[in-house]
Amino acid sequence: MAFWMGSELYAAGGSHVAVKITPGQSGVFKVTLNGEVVFDKSELGRYPALPDSKEMKARVINMIEAVTV
Repeated sequence: MAFWMGSELYAAGGSHVAVKITPGQSGVFKVTLNGEVVFDKSELGRYPALPDSKEMKARVINMIEAVTV
């Protein structure tokens, strides 16, 4: 799951994105963008679904566009 999400975010941002996957315990799954938590399995009680993935990718694209414009 983590590798898939990392590859999706990298695909959205290309060379503007650095993806870091850190091993955890007990099924930890947390995604942060520029220090802001955008998905946390422990808060939601589930792994990200396709709509979550699309939202995270859109946020990455918006962040990049805001900086490069």
